[in-house]
Amino acid sequence: MAEFDIVIKNGMVIDGTRAPRFRGDIGIKNGRIAKIGRIRPHEAARVVDASGSIVAPGFIDLHTHYDAQIFWDPYLTISGFHGITSVVIGNCGFGFAPVRPKEAERAMLTMVRTEAIPLRSMQAAMPFDWESYPQFLDKLDTIPKGINLLPYVPMNPLLGYVMGIDESKTGRMPTDDEHAKMRHILNEAMDAGACGWSAQRLKPDGPSSVQRDYDGAPMNTDIMHDETCFEMAKVLGDRGEGFQELTLASWDPKADAAHFEKLAEISGRPIMFEAVAANDRFPHRHRNTLRWLERCRERGLPVYGQGVTTDAGLTFTFEDWNLFDDSDAWREATTGSIAERTEKLGDPRRRAALKAQMPRESLIVNYFDEIIITQVDRPENKRLEGMTLRLAMLETKKDAVDTMLDLAVSENLKTEFFAPGTNSHDSAGMKELIDYPYLTFGVSDGGAHTKFLTAGRFPTEGIVNFTREQKWISLEDIHWRLSGLPAFCAGFKDRGFLREGAPADIVIYNLDKLAVLPVEIVHDLPGDEWRRIQRAEGYQYVIVNGAVTWENDQFTGVHPGKVLRHGVSA
Repeated sequence: MAEFDIVIKNGMVIDGTRAPRFRGDIGIKNGRIAKIGRIRPHEAARVVDASGSIVAPGFIDLHTHYDAQIFWDPYLTISGFHGITSVVIGNCGFGFAPVRPKEAERAMLTMVRTEAIPLRSMQAAMPFDWESYPQFLDKLDTIPKGINLLPYVPMNPLLGYVMGIDESKTGRMPTDDEHAKMRHILNEAMDAGACGWSAQRLKPDGPSSVQRDYDGAPMNTDIMHDETCFEMAKVLGDRGEGFQELTLASWDPKADAAHFEKLAEISGRPIMFEAVAANDRFPHRHRNTLRWLERCRERGLPVYGQGVTTDAGLTFTFEDWNLFDDSDAWREATTGSIAERTEKLGDPRRRAALKAQMPRESLIVNYFDEIIITQVDRPENKRLEGMTLRLAMLETKKDAVDTMLDLAVSENLKTEFFAPGTNSHDSAGMKELIDYPYLTFGVSDGGAHTKFLTAGRFPTEGIVNFTREQKWISLEDIHWRLSGLPAFCAGFKDRGFLREGAPADIVIYNLDKLAVLPVEIVHDLPGDEWRRIQRAEGYQYVIVNGAVTWENDQFTGVHPGKVLRHGVSA
């Protein structure tokens, strides 16, 4: 009998710890790395030739919303196309447990606008045969998985379960008894294997509240009280374990920073700050955040940041678009059926308010007049295709809002636009994010905004642009930022590196051939829904828990992924 199930021969090993690279072999047995060194081929049941290739830890995607997609896509694409072997679910306070069966429809509606997950897909694929969070984890155990899942407890369903959905959105303070129930549920979930809690707090009275409930109202976490966060932090402090993930923007940076620091002090546990994005027009923003993160590091406060290291941008039509929700007028005009949206966006009586409340520059869109008209539906509009709104304004003799909306309404909202990201690969601000060594890479938002966004490409994009092309960061450092550092920050206890005894989550790729492929539209979601994707090329093999899940540019059909309860394999 062979000593090893698989031996990876002659690869250039980057182990995820920032140690110098070396050429060597890796022997895998029973799902784990059994030996790193020189191994003879006859000792292996299967030999994988990695000559001329990089062998590195599988990538860890900290910011995803695959809580629904795992029910129909075991490889969690598009993350699965780009070397991701583990993801965190339950981010931003959004998810599906705890939930009473009679409230399943409302739970799905919660994800329709804020994360743009199609309702028909969820209705077609999600059984909702659980209620408690431990039952939800048990359900995930039974689902085929080609990728590992590390679960956080989301505050949105927790608040709704204890207070009632409608009551949790009134903004009242939970009673002492309700806080006690929340603490009990979080403890119960963590006893079962949850790794912490999460929340989105985009204050509705601030200009960043861009992610709303299905009806345009704020999410309940947006208006939850600081005291509720502190109660959750106390649970982690009492247990001496767990992690926290928070998306926060009150547009008072000092207050936001103080809130993160207090949560870290109360809990004594790590907390992920979401997210740090560069914008060369406002460089003080990311620079101030990086300086604050560095002060936290120097003080020993476990506050960690995730960078937006992709310039994926957003492709959209007004049939589905919902990411101007930071403006009351635009939010009202982009809710309702297609017919209702068409009527409202074409209503001249609304135009003054729409122009007065222009969507603000944010993580979502840079400047309004930089939006590009990428595809038109009617021949007479072909002359505008490929233009920015700034150029199209000269052609139409109208301002940006009238140019955009008159075009979209004339085509029954089928006109396609592209909103460039606030950062670009070669910007000075992006380089500052890459140069800060303690910032993790991202943000994929995998499973969310699938008709608009393809940011799950970020690992491939990062290696190609920042290491191979621009040489801003070494292979040793970028693989630590893609694997070892996120594992440390988010509670993965035995992953993120290549080490004897560790689970065998491994990517093997040809650095010269690695590439992000063009955007595609695919109709592969339940409920006859569609999405945008970007694949990769250059990944020869992906191995999850010792099993090959990707080979010859396709998935192999095996499902070795696990729910990482308490951050580890069962």
